[in-house]
Amino acid sequence: MNKVNESILWEFILLGFSDRPWLELPLFVVFLVSYILTILGNLAIILVSRLDSKLHTPMYFFLTNLSLLDLCYTTSTVPQMLINICSTRKVISYGGCVAQLFIFLALGSTECLLLAVMSFDRFVAICRPLHYSIIMHQRLYLQLAAASWISGFSNSVLQSTLTLQMPLCGHKEVDHFFCEVPALLKLSCVDTTVNEAELFFISVLFLLIPLTLILISYAFIAQAVLQIQSAEGRRKAFGTCGSHLIVVSLFYGTAIYMYMQPPSPASKDRGKMVSLFYGILTPMLNPLIYTLRNKDVKGAFKGLVARVFLIKK
Repeated sequence: MNKVNESILWEFILLGFSDRPWLELPLFVVFLVSYILTILGNLAIILVSRLDSKLHTPMYFFLTNLSLLDLCYTTSTVPQMLINICSTRKVISYGGCVAQLFIFLALGSTECLLLAVMSFDRFVAICRPLHYSIIMHQRLYLQLAAASWISGFSNSVLQSTLTLQMPLCGHKEVDHFFCEVPALLKLSCVDTTVNEAELFFISVLFLLIPLTLILISYAFIAQAVLQIQSAEGRRKAFGTCGSHLIVVSLFYGTAIYMYMQPPSPASKDRGKMVSLFYGILTPMLNPLIYTLRNKDVKGAFKGLVARVFLIKK
């Protein structure tokens, strides 16, 4: 048997945009600034949601989960991307690639479900306001969050196992910034039709179905909001739901493009840029969208800052 086929891969080369070296400095600055803003913004939301008793509601419990997801999501990929941009050897160990693949898949799948759960929470709050506390009781929202996390990690175990079992025949140049299923499938030296079909089916379960449920929820929400007599009430309802819809559009739109389109060599660079949207840009924008468009979070954040300054004085 060929020695290449028998060899064990100890590392992968992450090509990224190495064929365009002039892009590396701008990308490094963008990745670094985005990562810092992601860490600070999501940590702020977690702290504010936990420290302000007014925000101890299901909506902000789910928002805290989303911020925690985004913190871990970006940390699984961005530090390695920054190291590789600065290095002449743009490599990641086999173990590091496996860990990156598993964590990125698990947290991404969990976020798909969590965004759908958040839309259900908004549906109940706006369409069934008098029954909200009865329907969204503590046990239910804890179960919904737990189900999202468990389902996300279960999906990651399945997809990671199927992807890593594919023979690579010594191929180790990953044409991407990080280890992701579509990029790793392209390394395989055998037919990947079954894996691509499985990936498409899983994508329907974790992308299209949650997105459909979100759109149905917001159709009912829009109908209910238009019936609100108070202009202030309508503005508040649209403001809260509008922030969620922006997040949904950014996340699902780019993820569907990446995971549900047929593989095409012509669109490989476009795919890299699209993956940066749901892998880096969306986690950075989430806290900005939720704070800038949400009076409760802005008020709680100002109160927290004021308390910090009072303690220092």
